[in-house]
Amino acid sequence: MRRPTSGGGGGVSLHQVETMHRRAAAISSDTPGERLPVPRTGDELQRLGETLNEMLARLEAAIERERTFVADAGHEQRTPLALLRTELELALHQGRTTDELREAIRRSSHEADRLSQLAEDLLLIACTDRGRLPLQLDDLAVDDLFATIGGRFQWRVHEARTPIQTHPAPGIRVHGDRIRLEQALSNLVDNALRDGGGAVSLAAQRSNSHVELHVRDEGAGFPPAFLEQAFERFTRANAARTGDGAGLGLAIARTIAEAHDGSAHATNTSPRGADVWISIPASNLPGTMAPCRSS
Repeated sequence: MRRPTSGGGGGVSLHQVETMHRRAAAISSDTPGERLPVPRTGDELQRLGETLNEMLARLEAAIERERTFVADAGHEQRTPLALLRTELELALHQGRTTDELREAIRRSSHEADRLSQLAEDLLLIACTDRGRLPLQLDDLAVDDLFATIGGRFQWRVHEARTPIQTHPAPGIRVHGDRIRLEQALSNLVDNALRDGGGAVSLAAQRSNSHVELHVRDEGAGFPPAFLEQAFERFTRANAARTGDGAGLGLAIARTIAEAHDGSAHATNTSPRGADVWISIPASNLPGTMAPCRSS
């Protein structure tokens, strides 16, 4: 590396070094877009300045993603909180009969469930943003997973008069985290019940060394252009599958599938409906770790 000189002769001047130093000291999260002035000397110092500017660009992008995530999360919580407050106030001031109070409690419970699910989803995302999602791995029968999910949504099925069909999967097993896989499947079923139409079905099939866990509905399907971004955070298919979700269900399913060294997929079916599934390796995965928990 050339020694800094007072000027001239092809090396970088002390004035240029001091300029880089002052700019670096002034850069903060409140000054987006700021970069170090890089002398065009063609030596190690130029490459160092370029590398530091690339690092600043990555940090700036990460900060922007964090700010967007916090803003989106706050926005998603406002609606169920406002509805919950409204229902409770109506029950307090206008509920005159047992049926009216029961209906207010039912709607309040629904909004509380939405807030609880959103909190769990945000916790999972926070875990994955700090690194790989920890898993507690066990040998699991797919039939047991499907039975748990079917029981979890019985009240929704009764209320919406939308049946959930579980296709037997005898002998099909996965090595995974029960809590996380149930969370992924619950999100897929919740999306199908809320945004799809007709019966919802759960089915499993082997695909080489993987097991595919499918959730299908008989609704309008996804807009074709949306399929490419279906698993992005806070993304909704507004054109055809509108609902009151936070746009996190599919993103959470993909996160959980990828934590199992698997993948997530979505497609439209013919003549109508959608098929969303996670693919989980059927073979055992080495090692176990405790899952993330809220404190």
